[in-house]
Amino acid sequence: MRTTKGAAIAAVALAVALSAGTASAETVMRLSHQWSTSDVRHQVAEILAQHVEEADVGLEIQIYPSKSLFKPREQYKPVARGQLDMSIYPLAYAGGLRPEYNLTLMPGLVKNHDHAQRLNDSKFIDEIKAIAKEDGVLFLLHGWLAGGFASKDRCITSPDDVKGMQMRAAGKAFEQMLAGAGASITSMPSSEIYNAMQTGVLDGANTSSSSFVSFRIYEQVQCYTPASDFALWFMYHPLILSEESWNKLTPEQQQALQEGAAKAEAFFFEQAKMIDANSVEVYEKNGVEIANMTQEEFDAWRAVAQETSYKKFTEEVDGGQKLLDKALAVE
Repeated sequence: MRTTKGAAIAAVALAVALSAGTASAETVMRLSHQWSTSDVRHQVAEILAQHVEEADVGLEIQIYPSKSLFKPREQYKPVARGQLDMSIYPLAYAGGLRPEYNLTLMPGLVKNHDHAQRLNDSKFIDEIKAIAKEDGVLFLLHGWLAGGFASKDRCITSPDDVKGMQMRAAGKAFEQMLAGAGASITSMPSSEIYNAMQTGVLDGANTSSSSFVSFRIYEQVQCYTPASDFALWFMYHPLILSEESWNKLTPEQQQALQEGAAKAEAFFFEQAKMIDANSVEVYEKNGVEIANMTQEEFDAWRAVAQETSYKKFTEEVDGGQKLLDKALAVE
């Protein structure tokens, strides 16, 4: 009886030990971002995590949305230090650490989503990757989100349209460009645009396509200039990865991550275009006039940027002109 009981206990202990061994063999990577679970960037993370799970390579990706793990702007350093494995991250947020990153939120640098795709495979992004690698940061996938203009009184397609207007811009470089075109600037989060327009603090605003919809700015404006064939506002959202974490993975796990990233990146590209198209539908449905920017108007804005935000960047960043030239060389 005792022998049988002892054998049973030993069997249970062995099963627990084997179970613990299996659990410890599973590598867990943490992916952090600032957006809600309904946001396209969270969906991108889910596609990656699901692919890795289905690959069955002993790797799990745990997603921490809604800035639940790190504050939005404070994710780059933890990735660089190996304290966080991955983040879908607007790279310009780290412009204070690496001023070269400010080029990834620069007016007129990207014309449209197809142009953004070509930038992903350019010497410009190769240079950005090299800078990140110095910090121990790798890029797993690329993503760009676009934006436009909206105004209470008149359409904004050319620099002349903003003269004398009180404007909110998405990013310091855009503030510099709009000021150069004759606008007065009021800085605020995109979440405050609605009330600022309602109370007369703002005449117009520049922000992302998704923010134009989610904050119901269509209730306060007469005209909307969406991202179409030509847009000024594009923001780079790569999925950054700790090199330290990457080096700990097996070749099979690395391959699964790369395959999942390729699938997620393709989804990101298509959804980004759909977000722009959806914003147009919402604004048309609410009786807002739609004004698309032309090539000539885009070029006029870029000329203003050359004398304002581009000039400021090249003056302040060592090697900035060469990096800017690499970006502008991509047709």
